[in-house]
Amino acid sequence: MSSYQLIARPCPPVAAQLSEHISPLLARLYAARGVESVEQLSLKLNRLIPAHHMKGLDCAVNLLDQAIDQQTRILIVGDFDADGATSTALMMLTLGQMGAQVDYLVPDRFKYGYGLTPEIVALAIEQYQPQLIVTVDNGISSHAGVVAAHAAAIQVIITDHHLTTKTPPECAAVVNPNQPDCNFGSKALAGVGVAFYVLAALATQRKQQGKTSINLTQYLDIVAIGTVADVAQLDANNRILVAAGVARIRQGACRPGILALLEIAGREAYKISPQDLGFVIGPRINAAGRMENMRIGIDCLLANTFEEALPLAQKLDELNRERRRVEAQMKQEALDLLAHSAYNTLTDIPPAIVLFEPSWHQGVIGIVAGRLKEQFHRPTIVFAPSEDGLFIKGSARSIVGVHIRDAIERVAEQSPELVSHFGGHAMAAGLTLPRQQFDAFTAAFQQIIAAHDPDLFAAKLMTDGELQSHEFSLDTARDLAQAGPWGQGFAAPLFEGHFDVLEYRWLKDQHLRLKLKNLQHPALEAIAFNMAGQLALDQPIRKVHVAYQLDINDYQGRQRLQLMIQHLEILS
Repeated sequence: MSSYQLIARPCPPVAAQLSEHISPLLARLYAARGVESVEQLSLKLNRLIPAHHMKGLDCAVNLLDQAIDQQTRILIVGDFDADGATSTALMMLTLGQMGAQVDYLVPDRFKYGYGLTPEIVALAIEQYQPQLIVTVDNGISSHAGVVAAHAAAIQVIITDHHLTTKTPPECAAVVNPNQPDCNFGSKALAGVGVAFYVLAALATQRKQQGKTSINLTQYLDIVAIGTVADVAQLDANNRILVAAGVARIRQGACRPGILALLEIAGREAYKISPQDLGFVIGPRINAAGRMENMRIGIDCLLANTFEEALPLAQKLDELNRERRRVEAQMKQEALDLLAHSAYNTLTDIPPAIVLFEPSWHQGVIGIVAGRLKEQFHRPTIVFAPSEDGLFIKGSARSIVGVHIRDAIERVAEQSPELVSHFGGHAMAAGLTLPRQQFDAFTAAFQQIIAAHDPDLFAAKLMTDGELQSHEFSLDTARDLAQAGPWGQGFAAPLFEGHFDVLEYRWLKDQHLRLKLKNLQHPALEAIAFNMAGQLALDQPIRKVHVAYQLDINDYQGRQRLQLMIQHLEILS
């Protein structure tokens, strides 16, 4: 942790205006995150960006409206992650309640890969004989799949949010805020957010026409989970969606499958936080697509009763435990590969980490890439073999300032033989390449990353400065917890300070519990998780510089203030 450079976020002058309406601390935090007015803090649903600027939406709505009336056989083709699962479930529930004849198909990632491919179209025809295919969380690059669908007289509606620099497939409708010439006010919607906008507009149109319709707000719990689990940037629009979804879960007014997942995880719905969607619910849904088949996760969300959902939630929990076991093994093997290459420190490793091991599991490479990216602060791609062994499939994770998808695209443009196909975002991407091209791709990719500003590869941690003495309180911790939702692009408050260490002890030789003091506070409880390996167990600790979040330790009904340490540097 000591390798991080702590940098305090600048506090814009607008904080003074905000502090006329909210506490000076919250005003400082919000201003540092780009909030310029109190109105921007409103989380009311009527402040959502109107849908009418979303390119392709009206056409998609009219086609779906007509398909429901004519009982057209609709097939939802989803993705195999939590965003795809929630998008699929949202489509199934909403269209079904409106009277549509609808089913869904999620490709087995290990057999068919990602997106609407010709192989998926053939499978869809064999199993469902659809007349209309609607993609969710995929499709923006599926030109060949759309051609295959059209050849079989199947219409296609694409709903997606992934980036593209190319012309979208020519099909009945394309709804994607990131497609060229789309003027929708937020580019940060997850796939489930795009699906929500399409379905909400459809519900409004059908209601105006006196047809069977529903209120989409009842499914905002699903929208919130997909948004947070996909690490979508929490701009103002996404914060509204997430806050509304979390409120429904806390009230117990959510899908039985969500309650079942919380039950299995030992969490109480009324205490759920936005972060829990990403750390508790999201990984269990994701585990289905990573380890087996996403149908388990979707069916859990579609379950109509708690009793129906519980065994599915239990299966998801088992798959998540297996995923953690495989992840731990793969990460250690990755670290061993780096060590054998003499890349075991921040100063030694190249600007990008690219690894492949024939025994690695396709479903877990993305998590391992993310862990390595966090540890070494380098763009990272981890590869595993495809089913046929001729190709390798990679999952990429990046750091701020390095657009990972664009970097992969540059390799593909310079050397088309190196990359079979790819897609993704600035911070995450997926790609496939011929197995024999791994070394050549690695060299080309690392060369492109090396051209970036070297300062980007210095690990930095943005903080919100120091707290004043009166701000070390349970009330402050409660205010911060309620002031979110915090998440990607709207980071949870992180403070820093220098402290004397009154006492400390190791828990299970893994976690460090401390009692700290400084000029602002005489005694503060603190805990730093997973510090083993970063500090020697017998190392004396007298003074520290830490970055921390204010937390509430709620044990046996007693609440105590606690610092959750994210970074610790021993000063003496």
